[in-house]
Amino acid sequence: MTHELIEKSKKYLWLPFTQMKDYDEHPFIVDSGKGIKVKDIEGKEYYDGYSSLWLNVHGHRKQELDEAIKKQLDKIAHSTLLGLTNVPATELAEKLVEISPEKLTRVFYSDSGAEAMEIALKMAFQYWSNIGRPEKQKFIAMQNGYHGDTIGTVSIGSIEMYHQVYGPLMFESFKAPIPNVYHSKSGDPVQCRDECLDILEKLLIENHQNIAALTIESMVQGAGGMIVMPEGFLSGVRNLCTKYDVLMIVDEVATGFGRTGKMFACEHEGVQPDLMAVGKGITGGYLPIAATLTTEDIYNAFYDDYEKLKTLFHGHSYTGNQLGCAVAIENLRLFESENMVEEVSKKTEDLHLLLEELKSLPHVGDIRQLGFMCGIELVYSKETKVPFPAKKRVGYQATLKMRELGMLTRPLGDVIVFMPPHVSTREDLKAMVTIMKEAIMEVTNEVTGVEA
Repeated sequence: MTHELIEKSKKYLWLPFTQMKDYDEHPFIVDSGKGIKVKDIEGKEYYDGYSSLWLNVHGHRKQELDEAIKKQLDKIAHSTLLGLTNVPATELAEKLVEISPEKLTRVFYSDSGAEAMEIALKMAFQYWSNIGRPEKQKFIAMQNGYHGDTIGTVSIGSIEMYHQVYGPLMFESFKAPIPNVYHSKSGDPVQCRDECLDILEKLLIENHQNIAALTIESMVQGAGGMIVMPEGFLSGVRNLCTKYDVLMIVDEVATGFGRTGKMFACEHEGVQPDLMAVGKGITGGYLPIAATLTTEDIYNAFYDDYEKLKTLFHGHSYTGNQLGCAVAIENLRLFESENMVEEVSKKTEDLHLLLEELKSLPHVGDIRQLGFMCGIELVYSKETKVPFPAKKRVGYQATLKMRELGMLTRPLGDVIVFMPPHVSTREDLKAMVTIMKEAIMEVTNEVTGVEA
């Protein structure tokens, strides 16, 4: 049966963000999960070292979340949100507004983080048209940014490997630099921050009359390599957006719901976005719900008689799905009853100390962390920061070794992603860091020809 399933997966599936030739060489099928571990079809257990792509919070098969879905199933599984609503979608909207930055008062549902960002772009674009300023049509995006794979989000993305092939499909956007302290010439966080803010301000001075909004990941660039922004950068961007009358769209899809030690990462600097996209952890990692939150001012720009054609003509079949909203409500209840955000904040320092053990490894160039969002950058030369040759795929090989040793994660090039579920204990964290250390040592020694 095991062999048969593997052959079926090779024959019929096309996996996301996966070169299928790699999968054919290293197939893997998850069968079940419990807590922060999953089992493959042969019964072997693995730590979920990347929270099933950055979204699992309470672990797998959390009884309260399971029961919330079962309870909702006894009522109804789904009905449309077009022109009407349902009980869980209404109650969840209230809870999201309660826990979000105070200026965000309206909730628009979707199915994924990419859609939530796409909706934010359309809202920002149409907002200016609706209030009589249609010249504001352009967007500023951050270099090295990633917001999803729809055409709009690809257009404001800036990771060459992911986005360049779709160039003819994309609309043009301005690109502003992001502070990457490790790879900067000075290595000084303050200087790096200020240089980037100065460049952004010059861009705004020259073009703000035509710019609808700026898009930015909140505090950490995820897919771009776990780049943690220096203190004061996100709030500096907010100040510039306000100064030059540009909407600020904050992407909290990966960083939201306690992942960084705050409910939303923008809280680290008291930033109030005009629009905010959330997803991933919203349902505790159970079902695909996402949302775009915005201000009453933006909402009111769309509120008018139908014939004025100010309606936001956007929506999806499963928008506001009852099962997803019901489990999201229970997820947020658990956040409160189990002090989830505070627990992540407390364990952040423990994780930091554990990751310090990796710094002594000869090919670990940098370790970046904010809460439970971590990136370990592997380099050929620690002194010069020279990377490994891309063809060696050192990050990929290291994660394959981690799988062999009992932990799942995915690399971003040669940056190892470590994003454990929020409920990981100190003992769990230590076990996973130990696996990473062993795998990194073995793979980098093999690539550089050093005997263990």
